[in-house]
Amino acid sequence: MANLSSWNPHVETFVDSSRPSNQQDASLDVITALVKNDTLMIEELVREMEMYLTTSDNVLRARGILLLAELLTRLISKPLDNATIHSLIGFFTSRLADWQALRGALIGCLALVRRKSNVGMVLGSDARMLAKSYLQNLQVQSLAQHDRKLCFELLACLLDHYPDAMVTLGDDLVYGTCEAIDEEKDPRCLTLTFHLVEVLARLFPDPSGPIASYAGDLFDILGRYFPIYFTHPKNDELDIKRDDLSMALMHAFSSTPFFEPFAIPLLLEKLSSSLLLAKLDSLKYLSNCVLHFGADRMAKHAEVIWSSLKDAIFTSSQDPLSSLASELLEDVRSQENEVAKEALICLQRLMFQLDNSSGNMFISLIIENEDLETIFRSVISDKSYKDISAENKQKLHAIGSILSVSAKVSSACCNRVLQKNFPRLMDVLGISSRPSMDCSSNGNDVLPKRLNIGALYLCVELLTACRDLAVSSEEVSLQSPSRKDTWFVLLQNFSAPLAGAFGSILATTKSLDAEQADVYCAVKGLQLLAMFPGSFMPLSKTIYENVLMIFVSIVTGRFEEKFLWKLTLKALKKIGTSIGKFHESEKGTSYVNIVIENIVSLLSRDYCDVFLTLKLEAICDIGTAGLHFMLKVVRGLEEAISANFVEASVEGNLKSTEILVLLLESYSSRVLPWFEKHGDFEGVAMRFALKIFDQLDNSLTFNIGNNGQVLLDATMKAMRLAVGGCMQENQGLIVQRAYNILSLRTFSSLKESKLLSSVKLEGSELTHELISLSCRDEWLISLFAAVLTALRPQTPLPEVRVIVKFFMIFVLVKGHVPAAQALGSIINKWNIKANTTEVSSSCSFEEALDAILEMGPRNVLDNGPLRKCDGVYASMDIPCNLCAIVGSNSLVQTHAIVGLAWIGKGLVMRGHEKVKEITKLLLKCLLLSRKTDTVSLQKDTLEDNDGQDTHPLFARSAADAFHVLLSDSEVCLNKKFHATIRPLYKQHFFSSMMPIMLSLIKESDSAFTRAMLYRAFGHIISETPLSVLVTAAKKIIPSLLNGIAMLSLDVVNKDLTYSLLLVLSGILMDENGKEAILENANTIIAHLIGLVSYPHMMLVRETAIQCLVAMSGLPHVTIYPMRPQVLQALSKALDDPKRPVRQEAARCRQAWASTASRSLHF
Repeated sequence: MANLSSWNPHVETFVDSSRPSNQQDASLDVITALVKNDTLMIEELVREMEMYLTTSDNVLRARGILLLAELLTRLISKPLDNATIHSLIGFFTSRLADWQALRGALIGCLALVRRKSNVGMVLGSDARMLAKSYLQNLQVQSLAQHDRKLCFELLACLLDHYPDAMVTLGDDLVYGTCEAIDEEKDPRCLTLTFHLVEVLARLFPDPSGPIASYAGDLFDILGRYFPIYFTHPKNDELDIKRDDLSMALMHAFSSTPFFEPFAIPLLLEKLSSSLLLAKLDSLKYLSNCVLHFGADRMAKHAEVIWSSLKDAIFTSSQDPLSSLASELLEDVRSQENEVAKEALICLQRLMFQLDNSSGNMFISLIIENEDLETIFRSVISDKSYKDISAENKQKLHAIGSILSVSAKVSSACCNRVLQKNFPRLMDVLGISSRPSMDCSSNGNDVLPKRLNIGALYLCVELLTACRDLAVSSEEVSLQSPSRKDTWFVLLQNFSAPLAGAFGSILATTKSLDAEQADVYCAVKGLQLLAMFPGSFMPLSKTIYENVLMIFVSIVTGRFEEKFLWKLTLKALKKIGTSIGKFHESEKGTSYVNIVIENIVSLLSRDYCDVFLTLKLEAICDIGTAGLHFMLKVVRGLEEAISANFVEASVEGNLKSTEILVLLLESYSSRVLPWFEKHGDFEGVAMRFALKIFDQLDNSLTFNIGNNGQVLLDATMKAMRLAVGGCMQENQGLIVQRAYNILSLRTFSSLKESKLLSSVKLEGSELTHELISLSCRDEWLISLFAAVLTALRPQTPLPEVRVIVKFFMIFVLVKGHVPAAQALGSIINKWNIKANTTEVSSSCSFEEALDAILEMGPRNVLDNGPLRKCDGVYASMDIPCNLCAIVGSNSLVQTHAIVGLAWIGKGLVMRGHEKVKEITKLLLKCLLLSRKTDTVSLQKDTLEDNDGQDTHPLFARSAADAFHVLLSDSEVCLNKKFHATIRPLYKQHFFSSMMPIMLSLIKESDSAFTRAMLYRAFGHIISETPLSVLVTAAKKIIPSLLNGIAMLSLDVVNKDLTYSLLLVLSGILMDENGKEAILENANTIIAHLIGLVSYPHMMLVRETAIQCLVAMSGLPHVTIYPMRPQVLQALSKALDDPKRPVRQEAARCRQAWASTASRSLHF
């Protein structure tokens, strides 16, 4: 047990109100730890604290009670016996009458009431006594906000956890709650008060209970808050939004049917408000009340609700054309008719409630409404959409929505709606009941020249309702509709001629001169008829297939009619999706034979035309309707890729090359991501990858045309995505197959050549030997490199020693970036813990890394490797003449830097220590200088030799290597391609490099070397997270400014200049960087003034001016001396040729001009 002296000082610290809060919190932590560890028993603590808990000193007593309460809050999961809990809850209950110590009492009660039964909880009798004390002693609305919130939380907790004990309090509880919540205004408390009403309503459902008695008083309190007007402040840490408050109030409104006499009239009154917010909330609340109040109570309001909803729908509906457009094109724009949308939801819910319990009473109100009948006749009086007035267009959409919603409710409602309206619409359209009519006919012999657009639109709306009703019946496994169901009989009788009417619109008109509304209705109508599920299908198989053929003919032949083409493609996709959803095999067979086969056949035709992109879009879109369909599509794509690959590689067909690029882009961006999401990715990706390598293996000749690099890039992208998504086992199969082809074809030919013989060649001969590699060999190497960059770390590599050797050769002699990326990926993903004999042909990680560095990068900088050819190179079978090239060929030196950069990237991302050697080599490259022909580097020094010309390309490559090291790559070494990424690796690299880089910049006395160092410094800064830079702002800002000034002199550095300016802007806008900005304010302003007229990039000028705007907010004394120079620079910027720059200049000039008035305060 703990001695009194060990914990009593902590009690004294906490109860001493003069102590800092951090000391009080620390003391509470110590006491909590002692009690949790049973070193201090809570009973002993309470006994020793008796003086603090009962003293007449109000402050001391309040702090003592608060200490015990906070301790219990932290011990909520610690088991306590019933006697202890009973004693504690009794003490805190009695303290509710002590208003000076009320906060501690509330916190203590809340901590005890929240305890679970498994650790000991308050008994029901004690909870009842607590509630009685609460109701007797607390005047909640007289308390401060935080204490009121505690009161509401305590009461809510009692109601939620002890309902049986609370029910016994009856009227006292309800009255006390009313008194507590009345006139509450704080948003943080209101959410709790609304919840209290909701819980109370559940406790007293009896019609003779206290809620029924006090319903008027309770709702009077709630009604004052409706509708909620509350603007959420931007910087409010409480995170309370208006929608949350409104939702809580809505649940309170509908919590008990006893609120019905008060809620419905209020909501209907607010529904007539001119405020959009009030209308929307009224409709949402009304819909929720309909669900909870019951049919009997809502029936007496039916007529007045219907009248209000009808008015809301007709006054808020949109143009029917835009309604169809948003649905068919899956438009995600915000709807302008939210009021009409909510009104229709409410209407449907009300019909569900009333018509299922009162004999279709509500549907009669709608069907027999004279206003609707008048509007119906009016909207079908005009044939052409353009002849309909704007008011009638709105009415057309409104009545269509009402009829559609009404018909969806039930089969009985659908019967009533269709029986009255559908035959009349058919008469207007001139359609008679002839089931045998073929929808592929033009219909000119029986149909009017132009069908009535109002009748067409209403037909589509009714078809939508019937289809939705059929789908809902199918989903809940209801029986097929009887022949006696009027809606189904009507649909069967008129579906064929109606399909013919829709088909005639599409067949006899061109969308370029036809009205869009006609096209919309025709496409939507045919789509709906084809999407009825199972036994509800109104069309015969023949007519269904004719519908599909109409759509296919549009998608495959009417590309110039983009509007119609897009609608039809969406409709075909929805039909296919519906088939998969309801597992309709017969319709699926027809869909495959008519749609999929014809769409895929586009790839086998002469499709070298301007519509190839649209054709590929159609193929991929149709495939996404289901896995079975996509498998058919991907087979067609694979055949097209193979056929065009042969024509492009063997015959050098330029058209085939262009087509192949588009095919591969579709495969990468549409097909593979879809399979990755919906399944069967492995089989598709494996087949693609192996097929590509097989075609390269089987090609006797390989002659890619002028677009060879574009095609290779597209193929490599697809290969990476395919391999990257495969599991380890399948990746291993792909790697082995690719390596076998590469070793048999390419590696073996190189071994037989003079390149790897013992004959010593001149450098030019060796270079020529590699440059003269066949096009196919270069493709094999590039695609194999793409495979390696996408592998998982656990995937084993065959003969990794050989792979590393040859890839390094290609990097050195040809500057082969994919090979360098592959080397970086190998190093990054190397499983050091794995058995080396299993994964890497007895080559350890350290051996491979040393071999890579010795083959090239070290040799670039030091003659040592030349002397080691008999050592390391001999063991790697690397000829000594390659060493000579590396040491003397400046192009090879630059290539070596490329390899070094990607290898270093692999190391820095995994946090390996060898990255230090990489960065040391890169820094040597930055400082490397030479005379006319000979590279000379003084050993163990980083000084730039005066009087010697620096090699610019070499040094610039070394500087840009730092960009590769830290930038995010899309093609390799990222999460998608399973890179090993150490957390905070950029931060670690920055911390280790910055002192060295700043020191080198300071010591450099050569202008060119300093420029290259700033270039490297800029790359590091640009890729480091801003939070790290802000922390080190005082150290880096001087060099950052000097770097911007030096780099801005050369147009080559314009992108890097912009990146550094963004860094400066980020530091400037961060509160933690203000101190560093103030220390360098004048220098920063001077540099920004220079960038206002930067000629090479508009973004630099715009951002520099934005930074000057931010600088104008600094203290007046600091910036005022620079005001004349700033205003002079801005006067020129006002004439900038780019409008964004002029706008920012005007804003900046106003900000700096206003600094003169601020001088009056000094």
